[in-house]
Amino acid sequence: MSKSVFSSPSLAKHPGLDEWVSVGADGRISIHSGKVDIGQRISTALAMIAAEELDVPLDRIDMVRTATGEAPDEGITSGSNSMMESGSAVRLATATARRHMLALAAEQLGVDADTLEVDDGLIQSRDTNRSVTYEEIQGDKPFGVDVDPDVDVKDPETHKIVGEKIAPLGLSEIVTGSYRFLHDMKLPGMLHARVVRPPHYNARLKGMNDETADRLRQSGIDIVQDGSFIAVVGANEYAVIQAAERLFAACDWDTSGALSENDVFESLTANPRESRPVENDGVPQDKPVPPLADPPENASATLETRYDKPYHAHASMGPSASCAIWQEDGLQLWSHSQGVYFLRDAVAEAFDIDPETVRIEHIPGAGCYGHNGADDVAFDAALVARALPGKPVLLKWTREEEHAWAPYATATSMKLRASLDADGKVIDWNHESYGDTFNMRPRSGPNMAGAARLLSGRFRENPPPEFVPQPAMVRHMGIHRNLDPLYVFPNKRLVKNLVRDLPLRTSALRTLGAFGNVFAIESFMDELAEAAGIDPVTFRLNHLEDTRGREVLEAVAARMDFNADDGIGRGIAFAQYKNLKAYAAVGVELEVNDAAEVILKRAVLAGDAGEIVDRDGTAAQYDGGFLQAASWTISEQVTWDRDGITSRDWETYPILGFDNVPEIETILIERPGVPFLGAGEAVSGPAGAAIANAIYNATGLRLRRIPFTPDAIRAAAMDA
Repeated sequence: MSKSVFSSPSLAKHPGLDEWVSVGADGRISIHSGKVDIGQRISTALAMIAAEELDVPLDRIDMVRTATGEAPDEGITSGSNSMMESGSAVRLATATARRHMLALAAEQLGVDADTLEVDDGLIQSRDTNRSVTYEEIQGDKPFGVDVDPDVDVKDPETHKIVGEKIAPLGLSEIVTGSYRFLHDMKLPGMLHARVVRPPHYNARLKGMNDETADRLRQSGIDIVQDGSFIAVVGANEYAVIQAAERLFAACDWDTSGALSENDVFESLTANPRESRPVENDGVPQDKPVPPLADPPENASATLETRYDKPYHAHASMGPSASCAIWQEDGLQLWSHSQGVYFLRDAVAEAFDIDPETVRIEHIPGAGCYGHNGADDVAFDAALVARALPGKPVLLKWTREEEHAWAPYATATSMKLRASLDADGKVIDWNHESYGDTFNMRPRSGPNMAGAARLLSGRFRENPPPEFVPQPAMVRHMGIHRNLDPLYVFPNKRLVKNLVRDLPLRTSALRTLGAFGNVFAIESFMDELAEAAGIDPVTFRLNHLEDTRGREVLEAVAARMDFNADDGIGRGIAFAQYKNLKAYAAVGVELEVNDAAEVILKRAVLAGDAGEIVDRDGTAAQYDGGFLQAASWTISEQVTWDRDGITSRDWETYPILGFDNVPEIETILIERPGVPFLGAGEAVSGPAGAAIANAIYNATGLRLRRIPFTPDAIRAAAMDA
């Protein structure tokens, strides 16, 4: 046994052991968590931790689905916090539960607790050979004690489950097709619904053709309307889909508030903005931004450039969905939201009802990596269910809605300037990032702040006041996430700029501002290395003192031959997510063919995420993060005109195809017994920069505006 080095902020809000663990009379052990599984295998990792600490097989652990009022409120499943928060809480809770049951067993058996051993929940004394089971001691009984944050946990050297190769929970059901997602829900008397959306954000309903509406009602279709929010409802899903199309054509929309068609990258630096200096490892300061000084007099070279990233969509493979029933005693919602408690409070705020009368149960749906359409579709379903009390309503978004109406990751621009001394060391560093907010998840607050952030709320007859986001002032949040590099640079000037009056709806998408910032920093590091006449790996190591960071960077460099002369471009990049969580280094090998297409050949990923519980799950997070970032870098961008979003399907918003998935080698550095760091978002920024650096290595073209499409590459070649 070893003294725990783990801690969890979740335990401060939920210290009671019974909130996390329970033992049934049948011997099954239930684990509760406020973190939800959206494909990242957190439920598998938590079950492995619990089984390890309790000395039971994994198949005796039941992960209870997260529901408001029943699960611990652990906020949002985001920011790669799940293992740091829920993983640590479950480890401490199950270790406390084991110790508690051993103490009860020692008393019951009349022996010293030090003589007891546990195998599959059977507690047996070495001295007397007498035994008792977990269920005999604790079955269907409350523990009635708090989790001990200082409890001894298992020594990593004794682990039999943690770190081993484990099939994820639910995999066999998914493979065989028996798994049921939220979209597959069937309830007695269930109705289907679709929303009739206006052409764009600013359009509002002027009128509706009464004849068409009456014919739809006569065919068994209900029409729910609240201002410009319109939905059609019926028992037959296909009939409802057809009805939505007919009703849209029968509506007269006021489209005078057209979307701005100004160049968004010009707007990012020209529009009004709220600017804050960022200091002390990523903390914005509420004070004026210092002016940009001239380069140091002893600078041997000064480079200045700009990098741009467009709006990105979540582009989940399946559209969002929700099911709702409005009854006399309250509202029941089934949702794949990442933050069921925040959603509950925002929905209650929108309807002016007690949050305790709203119950939201998480049901797996389309995977997401941030604030996609899951919260909005839940509110859509609730609006429809309120109009038809007592009837369950399943509402699914269409592919077009998912692409056109879910929040996007904001377009961003990053301006960098740095000076080198005669030895090739950075002696001055300036970085300003510009973008819209990443923080529009529904959170209740003053002036109906939660309701205002739900999409359909703005179209109701009496909409809540518009929510105007303010600069996030916490460490490594939003626009300034990973703005402050891990490298040791003197004279850093860092600025975040929250830009106003941009055209599209934005919120959280995987990594928030870190993808753009790391893409810019790590591309610039290659440019500086070239100016200094130093190879990119050595140049980075010359400025990197963090030993764990150096280890992942060196692990990738050891597997890359940067001196090879084979027509393949090679690039490398590195970051620690939020300078606090997992480390990632990425090496990429690619070619640019005659059609100016980027063909990914090989990727080497090295990661340090602290102690690894579910090794395959951690590797999958690195692999998946790389592929998503590669797609952003090569293919993806949201497009629009004055009449609305134009990238509404897979042709107009292309993503990385299976034909361009490279060979991936993932190296995970083992850190048994050290705190979890959270792996889900570490690799994305380095992936984008490594691709940019490899394209430069292959072609001599320095691309600074994502995506690197064939048109972008040809344009760069023409300008070279």
